[in-house]
Order: sequence, then structure tokens, then C-alpha cells
Amino acid sequence: MKTARKADSSFFIFNSSLNYMTLFDVYPLFDINIARGRGCHVWDDHGTEYLDLYGGHAVISIGHSHPHYVEAINRQVAELGFYSNSVVNTLQRQLAERLGKACGYEDYSLFLINSGAEANENALKLASFHNGRTRVLSFGKAFHGRTSLAVEATDNPRIIAPINANHHVTYLPLNGLDAARTELEKGDVCAVIIEGIQGVGGIRIPEAGFLQELRTLCDATGTVLILDEIQSGYGRSGRFFAHQHAGIRPDLITVAKGIANGFPMGGVLISPKFKPVYGQLGTTFGGNHLGCAAALAVLDVMEDEHLVENAARVGTHLLDELRALPGIKEVRGQGLMIGIEFSAPVQELRRRLIFEQHVFTGASGTNVIRLLPPLCLSMDEADEFIRRFKQCL
Repeated sequence: MKTARKADSSFFIFNSSLNYMTLFDVYPLFDINIARGRGCHVWDDHGTEYLDLYGGHAVISIGHSHPHYVEAINRQVAELGFYSNSVVNTLQRQLAERLGKACGYEDYSLFLINSGAEANENALKLASFHNGRTRVLSFGKAFHGRTSLAVEATDNPRIIAPINANHHVTYLPLNGLDAARTELEKGDVCAVIIEGIQGVGGIRIPEAGFLQELRTLCDATGTVLILDEIQSGYGRSGRFFAHQHAGIRPDLITVAKGIANGFPMGGVLISPKFKPVYGQLGTTFGGNHLGCAAALAVLDVMEDEHLVENAARVGTHLLDELRALPGIKEVRGQGLMIGIEFSAPVQELRRRLIFEQHVFTGASGTNVIRLLPPLCLSMDEADEFIRRFKQCL
């Protein structure tokens, strides 16, 4: 049975003393059951409508329940939902070709898996297979996932279990060029892994010059440069990938979240310098027929509705409007990936936005409101958010 926490009515827990299986209680949940969605709006099981400025952790790229997406999944599951990677899957090949054209990396290859953490895990393995090294550089406030090496590259000791702490990773300050140069010139670094924009870390953007110099240093030292675009990619920054604002080409690019609009999927885009070896990587569910159909439908909608351009246009408008509001310490972001930093914790502000103004947002740490709406957010919906947001300031 579900019971409300008395200290904070916005959360609930499950009673683990009951004699039947319950959920393992690791999430502080808002006591709202979302039952359906459309575009940038969702409804709970009581019929209350909410404006979604979070997209379920940046997963909903083309909007909730887009008709083309729904039709593509229904059609595919009626034909074939899954078969193994021991046979040809033409949908995988179509997805690789379409994705390469959409993002400008047609000479790269694609390895499909199930999640962002798996994407980073496999990218780090590929880097180590490539140069035989074991040391990784990551950055303060980074978040790269919860699997073994991905979580070690995540700057949060609280979620790194003792079995994962193998001390492969050195953390550096974001945009700290001198520290990066010092470590890379030692010549023993396997890979540098960096987010196109730090999401969990508070919407912090690597400077263009910093990324460009990292690329130069990695080339000079035989180090693999991995761009984690799991949250910042797929059009969210107003370019297909956030690192493209700096004009660099990484060795490996990891994607997930928005790739399939809610269907669990991830991928690694792999530069031509890497040569495939049979059996070196593998997955059971990755790149399955249903997931590929979902991902192809996402690309259809992104192209037909010009969602990357929309993210740039509406995001610029949102950033301008937010920066004009009083009482905010700083507004950071690119496109529809925005952080609103306050001088005090934002938990109560988020609660009021949800329960009084019916707006979903995210948070980064304790002081930053994080906006990751579907890329189809309209100017009118952006203005409606600003109106409701002002009511809570």
C-alpha cells in the first residue's frame, strides 16, 4: 500500500513490511501518477494537466505520443518485435545511415545498446582496446552512468560502490586547461570523457577553446576523446550534438535518452580509426527491431518538423526571458537545455511549480532548476512556462 511521507507530502514510499513483493524504494517520488501525454503536456490519473518542461530526464525528444511514432511502433511490433543480433537486421543499417546523415558523421559506424551508461561503458572499453591504456580523465560534477566504469567516471562518491572504485579515473576541473595539459602530456591516458553540456552537474558548458585544445592534446598523445552526448545530444542544444558548437570531431560519441523518445536505447558513434573485432563487443537486446523502428520514427519527426532548429529558436527565447527575471543567481544553457541557479535550495520551488502551477521541471544538485523539455516546445508554451514560473518566484 502507498503511504504519504508526513514530513513532505510531495513524496511517497512503499510499505516494505507487507508480505508481498514491493518496489525497492530508491526514488524520492512525487505523489503523482502520470497516465497519458501529448506533445509537451501530460495528464495524471485524476485528469490534471501539466506542462512538461523536463521530458522525463531529456528522454522525450519529439513530444509525448507523437502520432507518427505511435504508428511506427505499432506497425513494427505487429510484424516482429525482436530477434537476436545473430542475423541481419536491416532496420539497424537504416538507422546508422539516417543518423550519420542527420548529425554529419556519415563516415562513422554505430554500435547499438540499451542505455546511456552502457554506451559510455562500451566507449571506454573501445578506447582501452584501441591504445592498451587504463587511465581515464573525467571532470568535476560529471555524470556518466551507473555501470562499473561509467560510475567510476562520475564525480559522486556516494553512488560509487567499493567494487567499482578501481581508481582508473582522475578528475579535473571543467575548462581547466592547464590541469588537462599536465595530465595528458604524461602520455599514459587512455581516454578523456566529457559531456557536451553537464546535465546533472548543473548545466555547465565546456568552453569551445577548451574542447578544441582537448582535441589537439588527445591527437598529440594518442588519447581517445569521448564526447558524452547522452543528455546534450539529439538536437537539444540547437545543434545535433552540443560539441558541434566548438567545431570538433570526437573519436567516440555516446547517445541515448532522446534517440528513441522513451524506448530504452543507446549507441556509440565510432570514428574510422577503430577497427571492429568479432566478439569484442556484444549485446542481447541492443538494436532490436522495435527499438530501431522507434529511433527511425524519431529521426523522421525531427527532420519533418525541424526540431533542432526549433530547439535553438525557442531555447534562445527562453534564455532571454529567464535572464530578465529578478532573484535568479545565473541562467546557463544552450537550446532547450537550461539551468536556472538560485542562491538557496530549489526543492520548495519545484514543489510549488508542480502542485500549484502544474509544471514539471528537473533539478541539478540543490540550487539549480533544470529544463529539458521536448524539442517541439512552442513559443506559446515557453511563454506560458515563464508566466507560471513568475508566480512562484
